[in-house]
Amino acid sequence: MTIKLIAIDIDDTLLSSQHQILDSTKSQIKKALDQGVKIVLCSGRPLAGVAPYLAQLGIAGDQQYVVTFNGSVIETAAGEIIQQVGITHETYRAVDQYSKTNQLAYNVLDSNSTIYTSNLDVDPITVVQAWENEAGLLIRQPDQVKLDVKMIKAVFTGPSAVLDQHEAAVKAQFGQENYVVRAGSRFLEVMHRAVNKGAALKQLARHLQIQPTEIMAIGDEQNDIPMFNFAGTAVAMANGSAAAKQHADFITTDNDHDGIAQALDQYIF
Repeated sequence: MTIKLIAIDIDDTLLSSQHQILDSTKSQIKKALDQGVKIVLCSGRPLAGVAPYLAQLGIAGDQQYVVTFNGSVIETAAGEIIQQVGITHETYRAVDQYSKTNQLAYNVLDSNSTIYTSNLDVDPITVVQAWENEAGLLIRQPDQVKLDVKMIKAVFTGPSAVLDQHEAAVKAQFGQENYVVRAGSRFLEVMHRAVNKGAALKQLARHLQIQPTEIMAIGDEQNDIPMFNFAGTAVAMANGSAAAKQHADFITTDNDHDGIAQALDQYIF
């Protein structure tokens, strides 16, 4: 069946190891867009952190879509919200307490892409997140944040080895009421339990009246597995995790060697 929608992860998938979109990727995506294929960037980033790549790829307007915050928000490329599901302030407070008790860095992101943390010694990864997403970074205790601020997700950050030590405990404490996923070697994310990239893709497909068999998903990490499981065609990057590759129909080349272009050649052109 013809592919009508391609869902593409950003970090380590759309972007090379130099954090750039390869010319081959731009060319193939433009070709797909010209043929009427929907290109949907699906990322853990907020819209502010995705917007520069949408602009580079020529994805714009209310007829193009983006999945942000790892599936917590579905919106048009123009910023019109279709669905938004966040975490409770109780979860935010529990994450903050876990951070203090275990000396594990964290931050939370609100619906305006602003990043909050109570860590006085701000983790460098949090600073990079704020810079990449062109978002504000506020040092606040939970009691200093108004209850009407909509928190979308929480992120524990740190070296891969440190997160490895905490992953099981975080899933045990937060996994019943929330979706906890490793979104990369240095990110352990806590979101609403109904949220993941696959659920968001399913909702968007229903909105667009597109069947799963008409969807291809391309990614590299554990947080991409739910969209792999929903899409008719799942493509893992060669640089991806072993878990992601186990759920893929096809493994393309890596993000520095035309992986996306090869996948589109294989299944679209």
